[in-house]
Amino acid sequence: MKALKLTLPLFWALALAAPLAYSADAPSAAKAAKEPASKAHVLSRDELDKLLAQPGKVLVIDVRRPDEVSDIGGVPVYLSIQAGDLEKSLAWIPKDRLIVTLSNHAGRAGKAADLLASKGFKVAGAAGAQTYEKEGGALAHITKPTTTASAGAH
Repeated sequence: MKALKLTLPLFWALALAAPLAYSADAPSAAKAAKEPASKAHVLSRDELDKLLAQPGKVLVIDVRRPDEVSDIGGVPVYLSIQAGDLEKSLAWIPKDRLIVTLSNHAGRAGKAADLLASKGFKVAGAAGAQTYEKEGGALAHITKPTTTASAGAH
């Protein structure tokens, strides 16, 4: 019985202290969340509109998957290179243009912009298609092609 009387207070002390021990990690996790994922400038809607008005000088590289572009929309003219394929595509990206990278919320676009800048490309910044639209920008929406089942299919 004495062991039980000693064990119960010890159990409760540990149970109450455990959340405090885990909360000690919270400041470092919050600090990591505040640090930018990339060094690239995130373009505002106005900045992106000004750049898009210069199609001969600017190249938009959309690093999203094709389904994201068709579901969410994008800018009217762009080069589509998914984020995972960007580094092996560097040889055919023109170096004489100012580059804007585009993703949904500028996360992947920022990382892509950092990669391109590190390889000597002139990067204006990164943009998010959904953020752009939320700020009043107009996205081009592409209608997905429909497929019809063949008449003889079972």
